[in-house]
Amino acid sequence: MTTRDGRQAAASRSAAGHTLTVAVLAGGRSSEHDVSLSSGAAVRDGLRAGGHEVVWVEIGRDGAWRRDGDGEPLSTTPGAGLLGADVVFPVLHGRFGEDGTVQGMLEMLDVPYVGSGVAASALCMDKVLFKELMSAAGTIPQVAYADVREGRLSGAGRQRLLEQVMRLGLPVFVKPAHLGSSLGIVKVTRQDGLERAIESAFAHDTRVIVEAAASGVEVECGVLGSPRGEHGEQGAGALASTPGEIVFEGDFYDFEAKYETGGMELLVPARISDSAVQRVRELALEAFARAGCDGLARVDFFVDGEDVLLNELNTMPGFTPTSVYAKLLAASGVAYPQLVDRLCRLALEKHAALGAQVF
Repeated sequence: MTTRDGRQAAASRSAAGHTLTVAVLAGGRSSEHDVSLSSGAAVRDGLRAGGHEVVWVEIGRDGAWRRDGDGEPLSTTPGAGLLGADVVFPVLHGRFGEDGTVQGMLEMLDVPYVGSGVAASALCMDKVLFKELMSAAGTIPQVAYADVREGRLSGAGRQRLLEQVMRLGLPVFVKPAHLGSSLGIVKVTRQDGLERAIESAFAHDTRVIVEAAASGVEVECGVLGSPRGEHGEQGAGALASTPGEIVFEGDFYDFEAKYETGGMELLVPARISDSAVQRVRELALEAFARAGCDGLARVDFFVDGEDVLLNELNTMPGFTPTSVYAKLLAASGVAYPQLVDRLCRLALEKHAALGAQVF
């Protein structure tokens, strides 16, 4: 059904109204395993509410794929699709799921899948590479940052690195470059704590990013769509949602604030000016397009008056109906069952478009 010979039949199902069989991938090897399971369960329920058939595939912490909780690992064959599904919805967060690895496997299986492809997924998972690409555009203001790699804290380069980081001012935020959900982040308020924070981040990653503190409020914007066809009101091939404002207690928006009950409040619309709203939406669409994203993303900003700074882009944000992304799209007129349905249709359209290329 999802092999090359079946592309045309699968593409015909992209039209609204056709029932789909969707394989939902959830879990994974990353530290966001449990978050992924919650997101995946919500996607499963949303798809069923929309009348679709769902095949549940859980990826264990050991990396094994198992269907519907079966004890035996699932075997796959390149070019043969996945369990007869029309489309795969990889609701995976962090490494080994959101970073292009699973996307590459799904490409080899030749099955349509929701979300960005290999290159965009890998790029956006690397906070440094993403910022470097956005900087190259010359049109996207960002939070100032420094790139730190293993080995740079020793030898002759150590002092130069520390001077570079300190030019950002204090406080700074030290982050592993490839982790999501604010995991491993340390706020540094004193120079004597900087090296310790960087070394701590290296326990999670071989690359670390140090970011300057940004003033203003944290604002997030959801993107839904594709650069291939449909046009939103901004004239781009995707819809940018009404922006929402993140309100939380504490020094910064950490893992506990994101996922513990009462840790944060989302205000939609954000309490920013109309011109700042327009700027957020424009920059969200530009970042989405420049990174080569597809299907969906949540783009995060700092907004201080009329100043808007891009922070990062998530290609597979949390996906429960109460998650920020789903709430932003709901406030923009896209209900949850409609949202997951649309993402599956976009995946089928993308797969058909790629299949028409000569390679």
